[in-house]
Amino acid sequence: MKQGHDGGRNQNNSTNSGSADTVLERWSEMVSDSSTIDPALYAEYDVKRGLRDLTGHGVLAGLTHIGDVIGYLPEGDDFVPAPGQLLYRGIEIAELIDGFTSENRHGFEETCYLLLFGELPEREELEIFRDRLAVGRIVPRHFVNDVILPMPSSDIMNAMARGVLSLYVLDEDPDDTSVPTVLRQSMRLISAFPLLAVYAYHASAHRFKNRSLVIHRPDTSLSTAENILHMLRSDSGYTELESAVLDMLLVLHAEHGGGTNSSFTARVVSSSGTDTYSTIAAALGSLKGPRHGGANIKVVRMFEELKAEVKDWEDDEEIKKYLLRVLSKEAFDRSGLIYGMGHPVYSVSDPRTLILREYAERLAGEKNLEAEFRLHSKVETLAPEVISARRKIYKGVSANVDFYSGFVYRMLDIPEELFTPLFAVSRIVGWCAHHLEEITSGGRVIRPAYKSLSSRRNYVSLDKR
Repeated sequence: MKQGHDGGRNQNNSTNSGSADTVLERWSEMVSDSSTIDPALYAEYDVKRGLRDLTGHGVLAGLTHIGDVIGYLPEGDDFVPAPGQLLYRGIEIAELIDGFTSENRHGFEETCYLLLFGELPEREELEIFRDRLAVGRIVPRHFVNDVILPMPSSDIMNAMARGVLSLYVLDEDPDDTSVPTVLRQSMRLISAFPLLAVYAYHASAHRFKNRSLVIHRPDTSLSTAENILHMLRSDSGYTELESAVLDMLLVLHAEHGGGTNSSFTARVVSSSGTDTYSTIAAALGSLKGPRHGGANIKVVRMFEELKAEVKDWEDDEEIKKYLLRVLSKEAFDRSGLIYGMGHPVYSVSDPRTLILREYAERLAGEKNLEAEFRLHSKVETLAPEVISARRKIYKGVSANVDFYSGFVYRMLDIPEELFTPLFAVSRIVGWCAHHLEEITSGGRVIRPAYKSLSSRRNYVSLDKR
């Protein structure tokens, strides 16, 4: 392999006058040749690629009090698939949501308090905390005019990362990593994230889609979910059910253990001793990736094609035929993936999906979209059957939270460009909690090992290459 690589390089060196595109193409081939690793070597050296084994079990890399994701339970000396559980500071997610919804309250702010401080707030503590978040939602007018509006980005996540790093400049002591300072910074970022996301979207839509620019200032009397809808919609209007559903989505996405790609990124970056703003910007970059935060957009687009190609939405066999075409890389994006199905940890069920399905059905009734909800329900049932019949699977396959979240966002008239940013508006709570836990208890820079596959060779002087 090396001979072919060197031969190609020598031949290309004889044409130093090639165009920029030709040079870039040659360099790209060199990168591919020198970077490709034989997949069989991972098994040979017992490398847990992606820090997971074939069953989806993650390599134990840390300890946390914050969240727990359970997809298996011990049975003798083994672990067996079990109904999924998601716990925030030891409280099961369904119990948490039942707690505040039974009192007809929004629960995201209470969830923030729980994840940051480890305990459920008393009534007075919750009011103080809400007031602090409300004050933090207001950013200086010059920040909006000078940072967000003048440089719109077609990607809202990148605009949010720029906004986060710009907030570093406004902080009087941005590099202080003491707990009181990091807590203050964390609360300010949690407060500001809805504004960063929604304003960045409006600026982008104005610049790239020629839409009217409507900027509503945050209302300190509203909850986080209500403020998002208030700032997003030109008339600031929303129904009680809409705000309740969005609040519930924020709660569901707030935390998912330290092993998720973005939370682990936050912990890795935190362990270096860097500032809060750099940590959160790095986590945003991780969440932006389609393998992490962008999956619900894929689900929505897959369903758009399914609705166009399946004539009878009540016909199970016609739906199965489409799903088989997706698996065979003959439909949708030709990836062979039925998006929204399967999870690295959950096997029998994703507890977030069970909750979200109920709210999706209620919202579909309000929006007269019952037929689309039934179609989602059918695919949720049929897809695992189709996947199991076609492929060898090491654990169960069930619908994950992305399966319904995109559908819910669309029913809330939230544009696709904001699907992943709203995920970030919620997940920043978990990132900040993990950032605080890492600087409090970590104590060591995170540095896993990589085995080098390069053979030893000698340096060759320039005139002999």
